[in-house]
Amino acid sequence: MTNTLYALYLYRLPEISDALSFVREILQQLTNQRASIDEDIQSSFEDLHKQLDVRKSVLLMELEVTYGLKQKVLQAQVESLVLGEGALSASLSQAEEALSGEACAAGLQAEQQLQQRLGDLTGLRLTCEPQENDQLDLILETDGMRKSIHNLGTIVTTSAVASQSEAMGAGLEQCIVGHPASVTIVTRDKSGGACKSGNAIMSAEVFTPDGSIVDGEILDHKNGTYEFVYTVPKEGDFSLALRLYDQHIKGSPFRLNVNKFLEADVEVSPSTTTATNSAAYATPSTGSSEGAKRRGKSPGQKKKGSKRASSALGTPRRKTQNPIEDDLIFRIGSKGRNKGEFTNLQGVAASSSGRILIADSNNQCVQIFSNEGEFKSRFGVRGRSPGQLQRPTGVAVHPTGDIIIADYDNKWVSIFSSEGKYKTKLGSGRLMGPKGVTVDQEGHVIVVDNKACTVFIFQLTGKLVSKFGSRGNGDKQFAGPHFAAVNKNNEIIVTDFHNHSVKVFTPEGELVMKFGSNGEGNGQFNAPTGVAVDVNGNIIVADWGNSRIQVFDGSGSFLSYINTSADPLYGPQGLALTSDGHVVVADSGNHCFKVYRYLQ
Repeated sequence: MTNTLYALYLYRLPEISDALSFVREILQQLTNQRASIDEDIQSSFEDLHKQLDVRKSVLLMELEVTYGLKQKVLQAQVESLVLGEGALSASLSQAEEALSGEACAAGLQAEQQLQQRLGDLTGLRLTCEPQENDQLDLILETDGMRKSIHNLGTIVTTSAVASQSEAMGAGLEQCIVGHPASVTIVTRDKSGGACKSGNAIMSAEVFTPDGSIVDGEILDHKNGTYEFVYTVPKEGDFSLALRLYDQHIKGSPFRLNVNKFLEADVEVSPSTTTATNSAAYATPSTGSSEGAKRRGKSPGQKKKGSKRASSALGTPRRKTQNPIEDDLIFRIGSKGRNKGEFTNLQGVAASSSGRILIADSNNQCVQIFSNEGEFKSRFGVRGRSPGQLQRPTGVAVHPTGDIIIADYDNKWVSIFSSEGKYKTKLGSGRLMGPKGVTVDQEGHVIVVDNKACTVFIFQLTGKLVSKFGSRGNGDKQFAGPHFAAVNKNNEIIVTDFHNHSVKVFTPEGELVMKFGSNGEGNGQFNAPTGVAVDVNGNIIVADWGNSRIQVFDGSGSFLSYINTSADPLYGPQGLALTSDGHVVVADSGNHCFKVYRYLQ
């Protein structure tokens, strides 16, 4: 008996030690998050106080200026009337004396002088009507502000725990190739009670047999339940990982069986719906995250497209190790967590100093390479505190050299020095799911909020300059926007993922133009992602679902493809132009980035 208990305790001890370490880590993260929110509250209200003080000073100054102008007019009139009144009173006194005196030579002379003076006074023009009014009113609409202040800010949390939360739905067992499947997640507290509020931090990934990741979309119903809608591009056995606060829920990861649909010609509509338990084959919602998607083949594999001539947009090609000649110069990376390895790489940026930066999303870091593909450095620590990364999806380089990172799950944008040292964050409390990030010609930080379907423009200090966009399919609306670029006119070019288009806006949010439609033809998209602009204003777009890169002129007319036939892309994400004029793209499905020739 003693030996059995000893063996049991010996077996349990490592488990308890691991649990103790993990719970302590969560407690530390909670403490760090409290400190971060405390800092945000303090700074936000200090900023509001400053704004109120500025407005108070402006109003007081406006009051003094307005009063001064009106007082000057009235005071001048008072002084004029006082002088006139004094002169008339003196003249009247003299007249009375003259009338009561005896007639003589001196009296006659005084009378003549008095008559002259009275005549002068008669000609004196004194305005007796007021030349100003006494109105000075204050209109101060405080009721609406008081209500806004009363509702300003909310502390968001849930009591949900992964060990009690569960998933259900047809999408847990099988789905049909190319058709969206749906899974419902019910969050529960430590006692198993159903949570009634949303905003829990959920993540979901479908892993293909070759280890790549199929993206999907999580919908928060705000009642403690969530919907994960995903689409698998091929047959086979897959794994579905559902995590709540980075921990697997009950039964996760799940095994999925994906079969071909018998009717090969059924068209999947891209229209917007909300998934429910019974809607296992509903069309994908145009909502947050990256949506339910289909991946296609590159132009070289699937259909004849407009191939670039070497004298047009490409450089003269040389023979490579590829059996098919294309524009590829080199590729870097494979699946893994070491230097030069990636897991679901997303955003790409290129610096003027000859560096390529990769947002390695599931490895919670940014990796930096030379233009020739040589590894230089990496930085990033997983976590939810300032300075840590939870899901970096976008990256950009500011003219100051600072590195700007969109952190999708932390719902803010982090600023690091060029050496990878954390400096500050912006957008906390405003952003819902920042995906892409870029910098305009004035040094403003442009953030594409995938979940909010909004583009935010910030100063590097974190002050909001403006924002535009909402959810929908209108000209000034988005459905899961991904990345952005800025042209020489300081116009903002945004890829509208679920609306299968690219839209160009002024910094004030006015639509300049849009181009693209859903399809596989020249100039069509199946969910565009990365975007860049060359020195001639041509727009380069990564076409995620069609797994290709298209080139358009500044007016949105299709020009060509970048030839990717020899080593096909598989779900390209971020895209940028290197300082030596090549195109670098995150080939997310192949866990690498690729650099292609591109003659500007």
